[in-house]
Amino acid sequence: MVKAEIISVGTELLLGQIVNTNAQFLALQMAELGIGLYFQTVVGDNEMRLMEAVHQALARADVLIITGGLGPTEDDITRETVAKAFAKDLVYVPEIEAELQRIFSGREMPANNLRQAYLPRGAVVLPNPHGTAPGLALKHHLGQLIFLLPGPPREMQPMFRNFVIPYLQEQGMLNGRVISRTLHFVGIGESKVAEVLSDLISNQSVPTIALYSKLGEVDVRLTAHTTGVAAADSLFSSVRAAILARLQPYFYGEDECTLARAVGEALGSRGHLLAVAESCTGGMIGHLITNESGSSAYFLGSLVCYANEVKTQLLGVQEATLEQFGAVSEECAREMLRGALRLKNATVGLAVTGIAGPLGGTAEKPVGTVWLAAGCRSVVKTKQLSLTGDREAIKERAARLALALLLNLLREGK
Repeated sequence: MVKAEIISVGTELLLGQIVNTNAQFLALQMAELGIGLYFQTVVGDNEMRLMEAVHQALARADVLIITGGLGPTEDDITRETVAKAFAKDLVYVPEIEAELQRIFSGREMPANNLRQAYLPRGAVVLPNPHGTAPGLALKHHLGQLIFLLPGPPREMQPMFRNFVIPYLQEQGMLNGRVISRTLHFVGIGESKVAEVLSDLISNQSVPTIALYSKLGEVDVRLTAHTTGVAAADSLFSSVRAAILARLQPYFYGEDECTLARAVGEALGSRGHLLAVAESCTGGMIGHLITNESGSSAYFLGSLVCYANEVKTQLLGVQEATLEQFGAVSEECAREMLRGALRLKNATVGLAVTGIAGPLGGTAEKPVGTVWLAAGCRSVVKTKQLSLTGDREAIKERAARLALALLLNLLREGK
């Protein structure tokens, strides 16, 4: 497999002032093209450190992509540094100056823009219809390909798609694709998934198996370098079946499917209309559901009843229930659910109440204690959660696990 490396240039990236979306974009593109990406490096606007990173990359990569540092200012050092690293002169390219003059037609062009017309000898110019700095392609004497691309994503991304990919094809660097399938699970921790799949993970070859933990969820990604989708699906089939045989109760979908989308499909296919009562999640369940297009077909709304008096007034939670059991209790969750189901046309409901912290916990009910209730008028399922993390993490985990409880209820035919 062809090996690639990315160097992102810019002190602003090191300081966290700008998110490195270029590296993410290029990493995804490498996978699609079947190129193995093994290293990513971020370097500030420093010639010595950039040159060191270039030499290090060329010792281990077939394709090197450098983004940033091609502009007209003094801290844009990528062209000059790469030229020195390759022991090449910078040569003036009149066609680039002509293009710059055209871009600045009708207004004065600062003289420093002419720096962009000087390129390492032998470089192939990659046009930049969206900016002033052209991209460059160079071939090292040992055969590696080096691409210098502008930093702004709106310039870099089309340049990569329209010019770098065809150049890689011409040079015979593209052979096959890296294809992944991601299985989504909810209500089970990463360590438990790893334990259940330990033998499959230990003996993996093709496809490879990787676990990724999210708030309340775990992804299992299968990856193979192959000729196309049909070949990949054939490779994935038996491993996917083995994984689902062990984790089916927690599985909700794959690839682009979200938990809220899986819930929406289950509601829609059964003709249900959902009403939600939320306390500690503060509307997050409704937010997740309405992120999905078409959710108005099955979602009536969410009542955010945070204070006890609002639970009583809007949901009909009994004051005696609050006094005896408290707002964070199975009894309160059940009554909140009952109140949500009073909404006109509601056929299924969901309720959540808990302590998100960092204050409010007690010895009996510590921070992270959450009660869920899901059901219709004849069947109710409840669940107690003991969640960890900061306030935001507890809220999101509670919202996702509430959706998981609802999904299980729907799949059981309720």
